[in-house]
Amino acid sequence: MTDLYDNPWQTVSSTSVYSNPWISVREDKVINPSGGDGIYGVVHFKNLAIGIIPVDHEEHTWLVGQYRYALEEYSWEVPMGGSPHNDDPLNGAKRELREETGLSAAKWQQLMKIHPSNSVSDETGYIYVASDLTPGETEHEDTEQLLIKRLPLIDAVTMALDGEITDCMTVAGLLKLHVAMQSGRITL
Repeated sequence: MTDLYDNPWQTVSSTSVYSNPWISVREDKVINPSGGDGIYGVVHFKNLAIGIIPVDHEEHTWLVGQYRYALEEYSWEVPMGGSPHNDDPLNGAKRELREETGLSAAKWQQLMKIHPSNSVSDETGYIYVASDLTPGETEHEDTEQLLIKRLPLIDAVTMALDGEITDCMTVAGLLKLHVAMQSGRITL
């Protein structure tokens, strides 16, 4: 008898079809769980996804707004970016928070690990809560045209609940932090 947690897919062959500095795409010929032949496309992310929810002593947070090319939409999100797989994700979180908001934090807590689109990609994300904040200068990349907004954390949670925020790492992180704070699992 097969355990439900065992991999029911069989990979027959794998072919790289595209690569750039951030992603690669491969097409696998497979035998699917019912025994039929098929193909599976997999997007491999060359970096970890890192999200940070900064929270100050007044329970305010910061959101970063930017136009997302792939979606052709403007998006409000927690500060986020990429970090090499071979680096500690916390190092990437500290760098991204400073680059995007100018903030640095004395206290860090990992809030969650997340797989943003696990049906077609292997992307892994980590979301941190940063507190005991110190302001500084931003260090935006030349590809970033960012707006930064400080607002009450509960207002950001409401934006996620109302669909004004659609980025999955932001929505998941804000909602989990809200529940964790309400239940006493996280204190800032």
